Amino acid sequence: MGANDLDLLLPVCEIFASIQGESTHAGELCTFVRTVGCNLRCNYCDTAYAYSGGTAMRLRDVLAEVARLELPLVELTGGEPLLEPAAPALMRLLCDRGYRVLCETNGSLDISLCDPRVVRIMDLKTPSSGEAARNDLANLARLRLQDELKLVIGERADYEWAKALLAEHALAGRCTLLLAPMFGRLAPRELAQWILDDKLAVRLQVQLHKLIWDPAARGV
Repeated sequence: MGANDLDLLLPVCEIFASIQGESTHAGELCTFVRTVGCNLRCNYCDTAYAYSGGTAMRLRDVLAEVARLELPLVELTGGEPLLEPAAPALMRLLCDRGYRVLCETNGSLDISLCDPRVVRIMDLKTPSSGEAARNDLANLARLRLQDELKLVIGERADYEWAKALLAEHALAGRCTLLLAPMFGRLAPRELAQWILDDKLAVRLQVQLHKLIWDPAARGV
């Protein structure tokens, strides 16, 4: 860690405390640090407001705001946080301060940029997202037991693609595998039935925060 890491600038869209809505940490209190900017344009994106704008914050000020919110679990999300040169330093600083740290990333950038103490939640893109060609499949070999691979399913073709990917790369048991129905496009019960029919070794994930609050609400 460089001596000046605390003065590195991070483009921040928002920092807020909420209930974690996704991953195996769903239901836990969590502080979210959302960065600005994304290299993908998924057609189901629900955080397009983070594509631009925001405020450049020094890492010392990001850490101060996280400390003010007083929660032990912190997620770095976006946008796409791994686009930001200061993001790895922020994750190191958070881990050094004893936080449990998650990083949600879109699967197009090298996840080894994260501190090894960080849980990487990789949202690999399925065909109906319109961005599957941008996946960095080399990341699959970088996944560890503590990491999570999320696949958002919008239609049956996505499900079949995901099932083939999991088999081809022998991902069962390598990390937590999450299949999530695309909100408003695929009913959770339909995806649940496909998983049941195939006895697929995955976890069904719904976006808990969209069941608690208005699906269009920010800062939750």
